[in-house]
Amino acid sequence: MTREEKAIVVQDLTTQLAESSTIYLADISGLDAGTTSDLRRACFKADIKLAVVKNTLLAKAMEASDKEFGELPEVLKGNTSLMFSETGNAPAKLIKTFRKKSDRPLLKGAFVEEAIYVGDENLDTLVSIKSKEEMIGEIIGLLQSPAKNVISGLKSGGGKLAGILKTLSERE
Repeated sequence: MTREEKAIVVQDLTTQLAESSTIYLADISGLDAGTTSDLRRACFKADIKLAVVKNTLLAKAMEASDKEFGELPEVLKGNTSLMFSETGNAPAKLIKTFRKKSDRPLLKGAFVEEAIYVGDENLDTLVSIKSKEEMIGEIIGLLQSPAKNVISGLKSGGGKLAGILKTLSERE
């Protein structure tokens, strides 16, 4: 790979890093061709972009990026695959599901909405992260609940109040 080609790859990686809010670093070494193909298909179905990159080029792209990647450049050893996703927990769920059949991929680290996770032991934490859509749904549900209680209280109370007024007016 020539110096110009490397510069283009670093520039492309820097752009991808800047545009993504969810970035996972995984180790897929040791997977045979068929299993790797299955992983790529699963990523495609889950709307996750998977790319195998050279560690030195990724480190340069991280350095050139505006984002603060903390300790993530330190995990760039051995085989590294990048996973880009719009949903924070989608790659973690995919990795966990895929590991039921294989011991790989291993999570090296993740950058999710400014938060940095280093190490495979964080996989369960990342799986439990709620997506933006899930959080909005929960907030809407919480906001609707008190309003529904007030409305039902007014409806039932209004009927009782009308009954009481009717009874009082008939007595006179």
